[in-house]
Amino acid sequence: MTGYPWPIQTTRLDNGLRVVVSPDHDAPVVGVNLWYDVGSRHEPPGQTGFAHLFEHLMFEGSANVAKTEHMRAVQGSGGTLNATTNPDRTNYFESVPSEHLELMLWLEADRMGGLVPALTQETLDNQRDVVKNERRQRYENVPYGDFWLRLLPLMYPAGHPYHHATIGSMDDLNAATLDTFQAFHATYYAPDNAVLTVAGDAEPERVYSLAERYFGRIPAKGGFPPPPDGHDPAPLAGPVREDVTAEVPAARIYLSARTAPFGRPEYDTATVLAAVLGAGRGARLYQRLAEGVRIAQPDYVAAYGIDLAHAPAPVIATVTARPGVDGDELEAGLVGAIDEVLADGVTAAEVERAQALLTSSWWRQTQTVAGRADVLGRYATQFGDPALAGQRLPALQAVTAERVSALAAEALAPDRRITVRYLPETKENR
Repeated sequence: MTGYPWPIQTTRLDNGLRVVVSPDHDAPVVGVNLWYDVGSRHEPPGQTGFAHLFEHLMFEGSANVAKTEHMRAVQGSGGTLNATTNPDRTNYFESVPSEHLELMLWLEADRMGGLVPALTQETLDNQRDVVKNERRQRYENVPYGDFWLRLLPLMYPAGHPYHHATIGSMDDLNAATLDTFQAFHATYYAPDNAVLTVAGDAEPERVYSLAERYFGRIPAKGGFPPPPDGHDPAPLAGPVREDVTAEVPAARIYLSARTAPFGRPEYDTATVLAAVLGAGRGARLYQRLAEGVRIAQPDYVAAYGIDLAHAPAPVIATVTARPGVDGDELEAGLVGAIDEVLADGVTAAEVERAQALLTSSWWRQTQTVAGRADVLGRYATQFGDPALAGQRLPALQAVTAERVSALAAEALAPDRRITVRYLPETKENR
């Protein structure tokens, strides 16, 4: 079964901007997605969080668009918009009625080529505070919220591009200067470091013409500083663990391991393994720990991969204790379930179930024009060819139980595990 049945056409402007179009005239809507090849893995020491903070600044006005007017223009056109930053990239996206495609491309081109004149110290200070509050609300002041901040330094050594979280540190955010962010835009926000994708009710030639009209005048930059190479991080020196005593309602265990970069066959296998372990009520961990010995809360049993493309990506299994179950008992149950996989392997039926869930997830993502545009932008940016997106689903469906069992035995071996354990505060351990 093909994983991407819609047509794909591409071109490249003289200034290096790659333009991907996937026409689909079933509904009069388009998804517009602009991927920039810059994320937290590009941040040098002392500038953690800058890629994400810059994502916020991109909504604060540009040469011809006043502050708040970008959102107003999209929403006034009946559309939606957002942006995200992760270690590998920053993307900006809109879904609108197709009659407003030209406006969307003009807006994106204006902030690609004209953001720096509109950047002010007031804007930087305002958005710095917004991001600092986001860090507090999402990472520091919620139970288990700082897990990602703790995991990455345990998983990747200092100096590795994935060693720090995208949200950045408070010290680095406080030290950010206006000159630094003007230089950041000049360094990375250029047409030859971006992919523009349009999916939906649009003809490729019209998209190319509009892209040339609005983006074509922005000069290429070249000379983008490469991030540190993270494909071969130093091996773990045995199992790694951290116990966190905190104000949490129940013990929670995260058991993680490095696998392979997103895009490689081994990561396809790791994706199926994660679904076997933790996707839904038929998953191994749910059946053993929530339904079987009943030590885990049913709504908090999961396993998943993190789709990072430039280093061995994590697979994470997590369980949260039922009332009356302590951290030691919960961890013993999780470790026992993982060890059972290593000893006995997984079954063909488990793999088929996992593949059915992954297939449904893939089609849910690509059935919308926004989802298609994002997928194609990813493959064009990270692998140079948007058509490679069509290989993802067949690759997942080709994974066998033997491959899953072999990868589990290697990746989840006891000396390769990274465990973060949250324990509720008590009078004795405060």
